[in-house]
Amino acid sequence: MREFDYRRADDVPGAVALLGADPDARYLGGGTNLVDLMKTGVERPARLVDVRRLPLDRIEPTDDGGLRIGATVTNSDLAAHPEVRRRYPALAQAVLAGASGQLRNMATVGGNLLQRTRCGYFADVSRPCNKRVPGSGCPAVTGEHRNHAVLGASEHCVAVHPSDMGVALTAFDAVVSYETADGPGQLPLDGLYLPVGDTPHRETALPAGALVTGVTLPPAPVAARSRYRKVRERASYAFAIGSVAAALDVSNGIVCEARLAFGAVASRPWRARAAERVLTGAPADEEYFAAAADAELAAARPLPDNGYKVTLMRNLVVAVLSELAEEAAR
Repeated sequence: MREFDYRRADDVPGAVALLGADPDARYLGGGTNLVDLMKTGVERPARLVDVRRLPLDRIEPTDDGGLRIGATVTNSDLAAHPEVRRRYPALAQAVLAGASGQLRNMATVGGNLLQRTRCGYFADVSRPCNKRVPGSGCPAVTGEHRNHAVLGASEHCVAVHPSDMGVALTAFDAVVSYETADGPGQLPLDGLYLPVGDTPHRETALPAGALVTGVTLPPAPVAARSRYRKVRERASYAFAIGSVAAALDVSNGIVCEARLAFGAVASRPWRARAAERVLTGAPADEEYFAAAADAELAAARPLPDNGYKVTLMRNLVVAVLSELAEEAAR
């Protein structure tokens, strides 16, 4: 591990200034991803700016009925918060599905959204990786790619984003707030992650040196009846091979509103807008749920060894939406 300087920030402007003073600096929250990458040599920061003690650890209601979540709120506190569980249950479920209890106690909301991919080629500095070393190639395309992307990928990168939390936040139109030396800014979470294209090393639309300060969830009555379902290769703590965050508002057997996002199938949490369009105004039954899944997955471009994800996601969408429709009918 490269020797590094460590600074603890006292306030948000101070944190931004400390990072801006060194182009090789990184923000440190819970460290559950960054420290692992430092150990393997993927990340080699010259300075760590500790932001854990900044006053960004609260969950508060907004004036319009949404929720504002600070960037240093731990995953455990987010999942346990009564308003999150009541208004956005799929978010609480996603966080609880995302890691072990020990990791949830350390990991932060901001860090979770900005975590790097868990692709084995990315984590192995002895192998090429366009995300780690631009222009070096993507060995996953012809190598081990069973758990890799089927949507939105390119020949330059087929890695998936590992966040469970981000999938639920994407379904509910979350907005990310950040601070830079030039002042504050915001980005819709759906626009935070850049398309892979031929620049997979450019992962987010955040300005250079930006510090994520929080996430705002707008009011979404439909989210009160929502669910997050994750499929993984073992029942204990593991990353998803496919996941769905879904919410459904049904009246007289007709879908009035639907929210749907996929995880572990793309380089970012994938908002399933084509599926939502099929669902809205349609009967709340398995035939239309399957048609909605097919509409979204028509854009899938699986590799030889991960085509199973298309079938998996179709079945997952139908199962989760059917459960929500049954609840609505009671």
